[in-house]
Amino acid sequence: MSLLSGDDLGAVGLSLRVAATAVVCELPLAVLTAWALSRSRLASRVVLEALVTLPLVLPPVATGYLLLVLFGRAGPIGALLAHAGIVLAFRWTGAALAAAVMAFPLMVRPMRLAMEAIEPEVDEAALTLGAPPLLRFFQLTLPLAAPGLVVLGFAKALGEFGATITFVGAIPGETLTLPTAIYQSTQSPGDEGHTLALCLVSATIAVGAVLMSELVGRSIARRARPSA
Repeated sequence: MSLLSGDDLGAVGLSLRVAATAVVCELPLAVLTAWALSRSRLASRVVLEALVTLPLVLPPVATGYLLLVLFGRAGPIGALLAHAGIVLAFRWTGAALAAAVMAFPLMVRPMRLAMEAIEPEVDEAALTLGAPPLLRFFQLTLPLAAPGLVVLGFAKALGEFGATITFVGAIPGETLTLPTAIYQSTQSPGDEGHTLALCLVSATIAVGAVLMSELVGRSIARRARPSA
Protein backbone atom coordinates (compact mmCIF):
# COMPACT_ATOMS: atom_id res chain seq x y z
CA MET A 1 0.00 0.00 0.00
CA SER A 2 1.37 3.42 -0.96
CA LEU A 3 2.27 5.76 1.89
CA LEU A 4 1.40 8.80 -0.22
CA SER A 5 -2.22 9.64 -0.99
CA GLY A 6 -3.63 11.71 -3.82
CA ASP A 7 -3.77 14.73 -1.50
CA ASP A 8 -0.10 14.22 -0.68
CA LEU A 9 0.90 14.16 -4.34
CA GLY A 10 -1.23 17.24 -4.89
CA ALA A 11 0.58 18.96 -2.00
CA VAL A 12 3.95 18.09 -3.55
CA GLY A 13 2.90 19.47 -6.92
CA LEU A 14 1.45 22.59 -5.34
CA SER A 15 4.63 23.19 -3.32
CA LEU A 16 6.75 23.02 -6.47
CA ARG A 17 4.33 25.36 -8.23
CA VAL A 18 4.31 27.81 -5.32
CA ALA A 19 8.11 27.79 -4.90
CA ALA A 20 8.79 28.21 -8.63
CA THR A 21 6.22 31.02 -8.93
CA ALA A 22 7.63 32.79 -5.88
CA VAL A 23 11.22 32.66 -7.14
CA VAL A 24 10.40 33.71 -10.72
CA CYS A 25 8.19 36.61 -9.64
CA GLU A 26 10.53 37.99 -6.99
CA LEU A 27 13.79 37.45 -8.88
CA PRO A 28 13.83 40.80 -10.75
CA LEU A 29 13.11 42.74 -7.54
CA ALA A 30 15.69 40.70 -5.61
CA VAL A 31 18.35 41.41 -8.25
CA LEU A 32 17.62 45.15 -8.23
CA THR A 33 17.59 45.23 -4.41
CA ALA A 34 20.90 43.36 -4.18
CA TRP A 35 22.43 45.71 -6.75
CA ALA A 36 21.14 48.75 -4.82
CA LEU A 37 22.54 47.40 -1.54
CA SER A 38 25.93 46.70 -3.10
CA ARG A 39 26.16 50.27 -4.38
CA SER A 40 24.27 52.34 -1.79
CA ARG A 41 25.86 54.56 0.86
CA LEU A 42 25.87 53.71 4.54
CA ALA A 43 22.71 55.53 5.74
CA SER A 44 20.41 54.43 2.93
CA ARG A 45 21.94 50.95 2.99
CA VAL A 46 21.16 50.46 6.68
CA VAL A 47 17.50 51.38 6.17
CA LEU A 48 17.10 49.21 3.07
CA GLU A 49 18.89 46.28 4.67
CA ALA A 50 16.63 46.51 7.72
CA LEU A 51 13.53 46.38 5.53
CA VAL A 52 14.88 43.44 3.52
CA THR A 53 15.83 41.51 6.67
CA LEU A 54 12.49 42.09 8.43
CA PRO A 55 10.86 38.79 7.30
CA LEU A 56 13.80 36.90 8.80
CA VAL A 57 13.54 38.45 12.26
CA LEU A 58 9.75 38.51 12.54
CA PRO A 59 8.00 35.28 13.55
CA PRO A 60 6.62 33.67 10.36
CA VAL A 61 3.12 33.67 11.87
CA ALA A 62 3.40 37.44 12.40
CA THR A 63 4.46 37.88 8.78
CA GLY A 64 1.50 35.79 7.66
CA TYR A 65 -0.86 37.84 9.79
CA LEU A 66 0.49 41.10 8.35
CA LEU A 67 -0.02 39.68 4.86
CA LEU A 68 -3.59 38.79 5.81
CA VAL A 69 -4.20 42.30 7.14
CA LEU A 70 -2.74 43.94 4.03
CA PHE A 71 -3.79 41.51 1.29
CA GLY A 72 -6.98 40.04 2.73
CA ARG A 73 -10.27 40.96 1.07
CA ALA A 74 -10.80 43.72 3.66
CA GLY A 75 -7.18 44.89 3.63
CA PRO A 76 -6.08 48.13 1.94
CA ILE A 77 -4.20 46.31 -0.83
CA GLY A 78 -6.40 43.22 -0.95
CA ALA A 79 -9.58 45.27 -1.41
CA LEU A 80 -8.09 47.05 -4.43
CA LEU A 81 -6.94 43.75 -5.91
CA ALA A 82 -10.34 42.19 -5.27
CA HIS A 83 -11.99 44.93 -7.33
CA ALA A 84 -9.68 43.90 -10.16
CA GLY A 85 -10.67 40.26 -9.70
CA ILE A 86 -7.46 39.23 -7.94
CA VAL A 87 -7.83 37.39 -4.63
CA LEU A 88 -4.74 36.23 -2.75
CA ALA A 89 -5.99 35.23 0.72
CA PHE A 90 -6.78 31.50 0.94
CA ARG A 91 -5.62 30.97 -2.66
CA TRP A 92 -2.49 29.27 -3.98
CA THR A 93 -1.33 32.62 -5.33
CA GLY A 94 -1.37 33.88 -1.74
CA ALA A 95 0.84 30.95 -0.78
CA ALA A 96 3.26 32.04 -3.50
CA LEU A 97 3.22 35.59 -2.13
CA ALA A 98 3.92 34.38 1.42
CA ALA A 99 6.74 32.15 0.18
CA ALA A 100 8.21 35.01 -1.86
CA VAL A 101 8.18 37.38 1.13
CA MET A 102 9.87 34.84 3.38
CA ALA A 103 12.44 33.83 0.76
CA PHE A 104 13.27 37.37 -0.36
CA PRO A 105 16.03 38.09 2.22
CA LEU A 106 17.71 34.77 1.49
CA MET A 107 17.85 35.61 -2.21
CA VAL A 108 19.04 39.18 -1.80
CA ARG A 109 21.92 38.54 0.62
CA PRO A 110 23.84 35.95 -1.48
CA MET A 111 23.41 38.10 -4.58
CA ARG A 112 24.63 41.21 -2.77
CA LEU A 113 27.69 39.38 -1.42
CA ALA A 114 28.43 37.97 -4.88
CA MET A 115 28.13 41.39 -6.48
CA GLU A 116 30.38 42.97 -3.85
CA ALA A 117 32.95 40.21 -4.40
CA ILE A 118 33.33 41.08 -8.08
CA GLU A 119 36.67 42.81 -8.56
CA PRO A 120 36.28 46.48 -9.63
CA GLU A 121 38.92 45.86 -12.31
CA VAL A 122 36.59 43.42 -14.05
CA ASP A 123 33.86 46.04 -14.39
CA GLU A 124 36.39 48.70 -15.37
CA ALA A 125 37.79 46.44 -18.09
CA ALA A 126 34.30 45.99 -19.55
CA LEU A 127 33.82 49.76 -19.40
CA THR A 128 37.02 50.43 -21.31
CA LEU A 129 35.83 48.02 -24.01
CA GLY A 130 32.78 50.21 -24.54
CA ALA A 131 30.14 48.06 -22.84
CA PRO A 132 27.18 50.22 -21.67
CA PRO A 133 26.04 49.92 -18.01
CA LEU A 134 22.96 47.80 -18.78
CA LEU A 135 24.97 45.38 -20.92
CA ARG A 136 27.67 45.11 -18.25
CA PHE A 137 25.04 44.33 -15.64
CA PHE A 138 23.32 41.53 -17.59
CA GLN A 139 26.40 40.02 -19.21
CA LEU A 140 28.95 40.48 -16.44
CA THR A 141 27.59 41.31 -12.99
CA LEU A 142 24.50 39.11 -13.11
CA PRO A 143 26.20 35.95 -14.47
CA LEU A 144 29.01 36.24 -11.93
CA ALA A 145 26.43 36.57 -9.15
CA ALA A 146 24.24 33.75 -10.51
CA PRO A 147 25.46 30.98 -8.16
CA GLY A 148 23.81 32.84 -5.27
CA LEU A 149 20.55 33.56 -7.09
CA VAL A 150 18.06 30.74 -6.74
CA VAL A 151 18.88 27.86 -4.45
CA LEU A 152 18.24 29.46 -1.04
CA GLY A 153 15.14 31.24 -2.30
CA PHE A 154 13.65 28.11 -3.83
CA ALA A 155 14.49 25.97 -0.80
CA LYS A 156 13.00 28.52 1.60
CA ALA A 157 9.87 28.92 -0.53
CA LEU A 158 9.51 25.15 -0.75
CA GLY A 159 9.74 24.76 3.03
CA GLU A 160 7.72 27.81 4.07
CA PHE A 161 5.03 26.95 6.63
CA GLY A 162 4.21 29.58 9.27
CA ALA A 163 3.36 32.57 7.08
CA THR A 164 1.64 30.35 4.52
CA ILE A 165 -0.76 28.58 6.87
CA THR A 166 -1.63 31.89 8.57
CA PHE A 167 -2.31 33.71 5.31
CA VAL A 168 -3.92 31.03 3.15
CA GLY A 169 -4.75 28.12 5.46
CA ALA A 170 -4.49 24.45 4.44
CA ILE A 171 -7.19 23.79 1.85
CA PRO A 172 -6.61 20.47 0.02
CA GLY A 173 -6.06 21.06 -3.67
CA GLU A 174 -5.81 24.83 -3.20
CA THR A 175 -3.38 25.82 -0.44
CA LEU A 176 -2.27 22.52 1.16
CA THR A 177 1.50 22.57 0.58
CA LEU A 178 4.01 19.87 1.45
CA PRO A 179 5.19 21.45 4.76
CA THR A 180 1.55 21.81 5.87
CA ALA A 181 0.85 18.20 4.91
CA ILE A 182 3.84 17.11 7.01
CA TYR A 183 2.59 19.11 9.97
CA GLN A 184 -0.90 17.66 9.69
CA SER A 185 0.56 14.17 9.48
CA THR A 186 2.51 14.69 12.72
CA GLN A 187 -0.80 15.42 14.48
CA SER A 188 -2.15 11.95 13.65
CA PRO A 189 -0.98 9.29 16.16
CA GLY A 190 0.40 6.16 14.54
CA ASP A 191 1.03 7.91 11.21
CA GLU A 192 4.81 8.00 11.54
CA GLY A 193 5.42 6.10 8.29
CA HIS A 194 3.33 8.57 6.34
CA THR A 195 5.15 11.51 7.95
CA LEU A 196 8.55 9.98 7.19
CA ALA A 197 7.58 9.43 3.54
CA LEU A 198 6.57 13.09 3.20
CA CYS A 199 9.82 14.21 4.84
CA LEU A 200 11.85 12.03 2.45
CA VAL A 201 10.04 13.54 -0.53
CA SER A 202 10.75 17.05 0.79
CA ALA A 203 14.43 16.24 1.39
CA THR A 204 14.81 14.70 -2.08
CA ILE A 205 13.36 17.78 -3.79
CA ALA A 206 15.55 20.12 -1.73
CA VAL A 207 18.75 18.17 -2.47
CA GLY A 208 17.84 18.01 -6.15
CA ALA A 209 17.33 21.78 -6.21
CA VAL A 210 20.74 22.36 -4.58
CA LEU A 211 22.53 20.07 -7.03
CA MET A 212 20.80 21.65 -10.03
CA SER A 213 21.66 25.13 -8.79
CA GLU A 214 25.32 24.16 -8.36
CA LEU A 215 25.50 22.73 -11.89
CA VAL A 216 23.84 25.77 -13.44
CA GLY A 217 25.93 28.19 -11.37
CA ARG A 218 29.22 26.52 -12.36
CA SER A 219 28.19 26.43 -16.02
CA ILE A 220 27.35 30.16 -16.01
CA ALA A 221 30.58 31.00 -14.15
CA ARG A 222 32.65 29.10 -16.74
CA ARG A 223 30.97 30.95 -19.60
CA ALA A 224 31.49 34.32 -17.90
CA ARG A 225 35.17 33.62 -17.16
CA PRO A 226 37.43 35.23 -19.79
CA SER A 227 39.46 32.87 -21.94
CA ALA A 228 43.15 32.61 -21.27
